[in-house]
Amino acid sequence: MTNSIKNNVNNFVIKMKHQFSNNKKYIKNDILSGLTVALALIPESVAFAFVAGVSPILSLQTAFMIGLIAAIFTGRPGMISSSTAAISVVFASLIYQHGLEYLFATVVLMGIIQMLIGVFRLGRFARIIPYSVMLGFLNGLSIVIFLAQWSQFKVDKVVVVDGIETIQKVWLPRLDFTIMLLFVLFTMAIIHIVPKITKAVPSSLVAIIVMTVIAVVLGRFGYHLRNVQDFAGMELTGGLPRFHMPQVVISIDMLRIIFPYALIGALVGLTEAVLTLRVIDEMTDTRGRSNKECIAQGFANFVNGFFGGMGGDAMIGQSIINIKSGGRTRLSGIVASVSLMIFIMFGSSFVNAIPLAGLVGVMFMVVVGTFKWESLKYRNKIPMQDLLVVIVVTVGTVFIDLATAVIIGVVLSALIFAWEKGKVIYANVENDEENGITTYKINGTIFFGSVLNFRDLFDFNNDPNEIIIDLKYAKVMDHSAMEAINGVADKYHTLGKKVTLIRLSQNCQVLFKNAETITSVNIDDSFNEPSPFPYV
Repeated sequence: MTNSIKNNVNNFVIKMKHQFSNNKKYIKNDILSGLTVALALIPESVAFAFVAGVSPILSLQTAFMIGLIAAIFTGRPGMISSSTAAISVVFASLIYQHGLEYLFATVVLMGIIQMLIGVFRLGRFARIIPYSVMLGFLNGLSIVIFLAQWSQFKVDKVVVVDGIETIQKVWLPRLDFTIMLLFVLFTMAIIHIVPKITKAVPSSLVAIIVMTVIAVVLGRFGYHLRNVQDFAGMELTGGLPRFHMPQVVISIDMLRIIFPYALIGALVGLTEAVLTLRVIDEMTDTRGRSNKECIAQGFANFVNGFFGGMGGDAMIGQSIINIKSGGRTRLSGIVASVSLMIFIMFGSSFVNAIPLAGLVGVMFMVVVGTFKWESLKYRNKIPMQDLLVVIVVTVGTVFIDLATAVIIGVVLSALIFAWEKGKVIYANVENDEENGITTYKINGTIFFGSVLNFRDLFDFNNDPNEIIIDLKYAKVMDHSAMEAINGVADKYHTLGKKVTLIRLSQNCQVLFKNAETITSVNIDDSFNEPSPFPYV
């Protein structure tokens, strides 16, 4: 056992040395881009915390662990993973109803589901997600994040109802509401203007620093802006994540509670990861490994759940920042995570002082950057069915959940495709009156979506006694197609007419050979391509 572990360690060291040698030219850029990403992660990670309703330090520690583990095992070097808005939105209601211990157990289960998806090589199917679904997903996610921010404009108030004191969320007083909104807009203005001046420092970090300084100055004059410490209800202290076994009783009832959240979180996380992978593939003209990335994301969440984390996935925005800053290997993600951890350990006092108005401003800019504004101009410029998919996925994301909306979008896109594809089938009809033969030369794809149109091609009552169906230019795709062809032949047979199939492709011959006991079509092999069955 000891020798086996030693061999694995040696193999890992050799592999790392090999990668170091091959990627030496990228090391400088990876380190610098990793530092840039770490700075950009700080405000967003803290902002995601109050979307989910957890401690900002918990979100920052999650960003460290998810980012480090995913970067080491990633199938797409250059990708940045962290706590994210999408996962925060998914788990917010779970945390509110059942508390943090159920969250940790859910994150562990989510990681297991993601790893299983990768092990069974299901990750590649995420590549078939249509672009219209991606647009709807991003737009819906933006709206969900936008709506979630308004809870920060509310405070707890004790209300007496029927003699019983209850705590309700109420809007801030008008003056405080107006001041907070002005600071939110000021934060957004800083984030918008800073990149026009310099890109050396992330604009969101500049905005948070400026807002924190303003909050401290105002505090000295007696006006207190609500800050992260107010949100958390305590002073936050940071440090390395510690192992923590989720304090839940494993039972059917517990699994019934956490499984839907774990499944939705797993699908949402992998959807974002694969979409991010595709974006980086296009930017770098390379190709990542989606199944390996599923395993990396799953393992990161699995471990994170045992260290009191909120779960996470790949970040499209930060990954783009990393690539544009020169990051190309997994080193950039590792540097980003380690740098973030150093900040957590030595800069937690700064986190406590960050005003909520600044974080809301950062999240509003995330919304602005995530929403695909060009999609609002797509009317009459793209097919109506694609526009319908964008709208359905957007609405589904807002009113149902992210993963379900994506599934609905993919299914709807497939049905629309089948409907449109089913229309593209026709026949060239040749009548040999001398011999009493009519030949139907079928063009198009015969499948479940086109079988009705296929049947309508034939004139059963007026055709002569012998009919030939030429399938050279047709594709027979599924069982529905074979049943449709068999049904046409049966219809002619009931009228006392003979039907013969000719010029079948090899794939078509395979289908009918396998189904010969359940079909009764007559095939003339002399016209076919060479048979794939050597014994025929």
